Amino acid sequence: MKYISTRGEAPALNFEEVLLTGLARDGGLYLPEFWPVFSVDEISAMRGLSYQDVAFKVMSPYVCPEIPEDDFKGLIDEAYSSFRHDAIVPLSQVGNNEWILELYHGPTLAFKDVALQLLGRLFNYVLTKRGEKITIVGATSGDTGSAAIDCVQGSARADIFMLHPKGRVSDVQRRQMTTVIEDNVHNIALEGDFDNCQALVKALFNDLEFRDQINLSAVNSINWARVMAQIVYYFTAAIALGAPDRKISFSVPTGNFGDVYAGYIAKQMGLPVEQLVVATNVNDILSRTLSNGEYKVGETIPTISPSMDIQVSSNFERLLFNIYDGDGAEIRNLMENLKQGGLFTISDAQLSRAKESFDATRVSEEDTKATIDEVFRAGGKSIDPHTAVGVNAARTLWRDKTTPMVSLSTAHPAKFPEAVKEVTGTHPDLPPHMADLFEREEKFDILANDLSALKQYILENI
Repeated sequence: MKYISTRGEAPALNFEEVLLTGLARDGGLYLPEFWPVFSVDEISAMRGLSYQDVAFKVMSPYVCPEIPEDDFKGLIDEAYSSFRHDAIVPLSQVGNNEWILELYHGPTLAFKDVALQLLGRLFNYVLTKRGEKITIVGATSGDTGSAAIDCVQGSARADIFMLHPKGRVSDVQRRQMTTVIEDNVHNIALEGDFDNCQALVKALFNDLEFRDQINLSAVNSINWARVMAQIVYYFTAAIALGAPDRKISFSVPTGNFGDVYAGYIAKQMGLPVEQLVVATNVNDILSRTLSNGEYKVGETIPTISPSMDIQVSSNFERLLFNIYDGDGAEIRNLMENLKQGGLFTISDAQLSRAKESFDATRVSEEDTKATIDEVFRAGGKSIDPHTAVGVNAARTLWRDKTTPMVSLSTAHPAKFPEAVKEVTGTHPDLPPHMADLFEREEKFDILANDLSALKQYILENI
């Protein structure tokens, strides 16, 4: 499998190169040249298989034989051995034909673990084979950081620098990052919002001389391998609920578009998906864009679902590439408009194509809290605010109630205990392996929103 940039001016790469490269050298994001498609019979044959076995079947067309099949199977088995539930991502029922996909049973209690536990092992495998070392620089709105740090802490093959917006992640999210004191882990609290963090990371990738100097790589969902690993749980959930003999709908709380885009890929690969609901909080650039075609950056508003407090959704560029039939020149034009004027407009024909796959809506803070309350009252189940955004959007836009609706539960409620307790009166406890989190020593540095300061910090600490 070869991978091409959304902007059409970077060289095509193989899987190992894409894994280590992250962002393309022309500023674009990498995608496979084509989607592998599974037949109805092939999807049916996945019934009864373990999560790990389905993961191998879904991902191997993207990875093998470049990584030998037996080696890839071993990496998958090792990655998911750290999860606290045998099903890895179990389903729980919250209503009539309504389900929650629990993506928070990994070591850092969020859906990012599903991809990053594998990504860390892929990095180590490829770098060991090549005798190389990388510098990972990432931006997090809350969950990517701890999951990425967990998967590479102590590695002799990688230094990791993780930027989070100072004061704009939950205390649990921050401490999950800053209490890891391994020498190769460097936490940075940036004076700004998540979009500032993400913009600095992209600026580092676009500085080709500095990028090569430190052998820069990415763990954010700009890295294709991150998105690839997220495709799997759409398959396991849908098959458990009757696919391919029936269609399944999904609602995805999202800010950076990577998680719901993985669902779009699953649909392109043959999974019978009826609806993909893009659920946003009041930072609603995605729902606005999918409604009227205008992608216009606004001010980021802090909410109780901080991982979605984003105005620049990186992965949306991948969808643009798909709906514009791989026209790299057109994508470059749209991205230049965004850079110069803070907006671009999708043509009517392309917007119609996007609407064929996606429904979208905005969920207010009040409705988020009301949904946490509704789910708790109905069955005693605590859900975090991001999950509540997904459930509320699902209930608002669910077209056919005979089609199972699956809302992705992206984080454990204990990551946002204040918000959950305010509504339910019950404080969600951290799992035993994290029970002493607030007693652990923290280590992080505060930096201004300044590219030169970040470069200097990296060079001093690498």
